[in-house]
Amino acid sequence: MNHHDAQINASPWVKRFASQIPKDGLVLDLACGGGRHTNYLAQLGYSVMAVDQDVTALEQNKHFLVETRSLNLELEEWPLENLQFSGIVVTNYLYQPHMDRLPSMLAQGGILIYETFAQGNAQFGKPSNPNFLLNTGELLNFAGRHSMKVLAYEDIYTDEPKPAMVQRLCAVKAG
Repeated sequence: MNHHDAQINASPWVKRFASQIPKDGLVLDLACGGGRHTNYLAQLGYSVMAVDQDVTALEQNKHFLVETRSLNLELEEWPLENLQFSGIVVTNYLYQPHMDRLPSMLAQGGILIYETFAQGNAQFGKPSNPNFLLNTGELLNFAGRHSMKVLAYEDIYTDEPKPAMVQRLCAVKAG
């Protein structure tokens, strides 16, 4: 898979765990970018709220199961307050000040699928700023802190779609 494919195709981690998300609610694609996961989830029949600063690409090719919201996710005031989701998908995005809000936004039995860059990634390029890299074990500690049941976790080097250090988590909000 080349880098361009990675911008179009859903992450293998998201593909692996998307079916765990309960079908009856809304799924949040947080910092959705061009919408590769939004489109994948909509094709699976999920209703999706796709959120990013720029949702132009998704609005031009909109699926009937998709609601787009253009929001700044890095303001002090959290723009998604009081919303509830059956699943939350976050890839290649990290903003620590609001991270602990995610579990409270999940319905009981809801699934969090998180995949982003980790410490050590600087040797492979961007992101290299420590503010945008997870510390060792951080997603695992995050799940434990919020009493989430971990279905799968990795803190690894990957060479697909490009060399990187990543952490991946799939966790369920226990009832």
